[in-house]
Amino acid sequence: MKYLKYKGYTGSIEYSPEDNLMYGKVLGIKGLISYEGQTGKQLEEDFKEAVDTYLEDCKEENSKPEKPFKGSFNVRIPSSLHQQAALLAMETQTSLNSLVTEAIRFRISKEV
Repeated sequence: MKYLKYKGYTGSIEYSPEDNLMYGKVLGIKGLISYEGQTGKQLEEDFKEAVDTYLEDCKEENSKPEKPFKGSFNVRIPSSLHQQAALLAMETQTSLNSLVTEAIRFRISKEV
């Protein structure tokens, strides 16, 4: 899937055949920022305008904009897998975070 990118924000690209309309939302934040357009160019323009409006609103409200994909997330895994990963990290003298990062990076490199 391709994405729109602007000012550190990433947006999805969807299509509704019923409405003959492209639409999307900003990914990686809790808030909802959505946009739409009849063409790819209109979609991209509305995406950028939506991000700019969000940032302007945050500034006016003196609130900090959400940072997408902060680099921190909770993962629920079976305790036996957690144990194996923690022991492997200790044996290889690395952190559990580094081990998980390496595993995710490896998997993503196989998909790209």
